Order: sequence, then structure tokens, then C-alpha cells
Amino acid sequence: MGKSETAPNPRTSKKASSAAKAPARPARRPAAARTETPYHHGALREALLEAAERVLERDGLAGLTLRAVAREAGVSHAAPTHHFGDLTGLLSELAAIGFRQFNAAMASACDAATTPLERALARPKAYIAYAQAHPGMYGIMFRTERLDYSRPSLHEAAEASFAGLANAIGMMRQEQISEDALTLNQGAAIARAWSLVHGFTMLLLDGRLEDILERMPEGTTAERLLEAMLTAPLAPNLPV
Repeated sequence: MGKSETAPNPRTSKKASSAAKAPARPARRPAAARTETPYHHGALREALLEAAERVLERDGLAGLTLRAVAREAGVSHAAPTHHFGDLTGLLSELAAIGFRQFNAAMASACDAATTPLERALARPKAYIAYAQAHPGMYGIMFRTERLDYSRPSLHEAAEASFAGLANAIGMMRQEQISEDALTLNQGAAIARAWSLVHGFTMLLLDGRLEDILERMPEGTTAERLLEAMLTAPLAPNLPV
């Protein structure tokens, strides 16, 4: 070994050798990037609404926040705000979906009916069945103070629901009912039918009909009670 050469340092050589053998560690991604789910822009809006419905049915209206929806969908907290503006916007779009599902369920039930009595009972039965299957969605559909009816999607879906009710009452009365101009009797018939079914639905969802059902013949269901309400005379012993 010449004088100009320097003897290798054993510690340095071992470190270099270990570094050469050790596999390179992958760069650590930020936590947000690991948890977020990539969506196409159009698909993200639908994914957020689906996530909102899951949160609503699982945690109730009190648990439905923009952050909760973002977590459920696996996206950034800013995503719901970008698509819906605020919680009112999100709730309004969710209620619009509820009304569309609601309307479709009742239309399908009416189409499947084969007798006049089945047709008369199909719509209210489907109304209550939807509310039982989707109590969270049903609840926000009628929380007017939390919704923005100026949003076209919600306005159109709610109007379609009213039109379906008016048409059903018109068929029962065997007359054409205009959605924009009602007579007193037509308005009373629509309000009576809606009040009866909506009130029954709310009592059923709140468990307030259990006391009545327990006093009735064994095996009497809420559906059977509804049928009796809808087909019984309004006041059979009322003097004329």
C-alpha cells in the first residue's frame, strides 16, 4: 500500500455495505391521500348522496353533517360543500331523491293492482311501506324548515308527488282534478286523504299505534288497521 493511500475505516465500510444491501423504503403518503377514494366528478356527487342516505338512516338527522358524509364517502371534507353548498343544499337534494323513490313506489303499486279496491288501497299502502323502509328519508321529505324548495330538483319531485295524489283522488271521485285550481270539495278530499295517511304513518313510525293494536283481535296488523280506516264509513251513525 502506497503512502498516499488511506486505510479504509471499518465502521464506514460496514455502514456503506449495509446501506447498499437494505431495500429502499417507499415514500410515506399523507394520511388524507391514503383514505380518500378517487371518483369521477359526476360519480362523486352521486357517491356523496348515497353516503348521505346511509348516514341518515344509520345515525338520524342529528348525525347527518357535511363532515360525516365526507367520511362515509371517503373523500375530502371540502367535497360536499363543493357540490351542494351547505347542509341545506345537501338535505334538499337528498329529499328530492326521497320523493322520486316515493313516487316510483306508489306508481308501481298502483300498476300492479288488479281490482278497484286494490287500486284504492295500493297508494296509501305503498306510502306507508316506503316510510317504514326508509324512515330517515321520509322524515326529511317533510322537514320544510330544513329544505330549500327553490332548488329545481326538489321542487319538481315534490310537485310530482302532489300530482300523483291529486290524480288518485280524481280517479276515486271520477273527475279530472287540476293541480293548479281546486274546488273546495276537491281540496278537502285531497287534504283529508293526505292527513289520514300521513298522520297514520307518523303514529306508526313513533310506535304510538301499538296500544291500539294490542287491544284488537290477535294478529291484527297495522296494514289491516289502515285498510279498515280507509274502507269504513266516515261517520256511520251520524244523523242526516
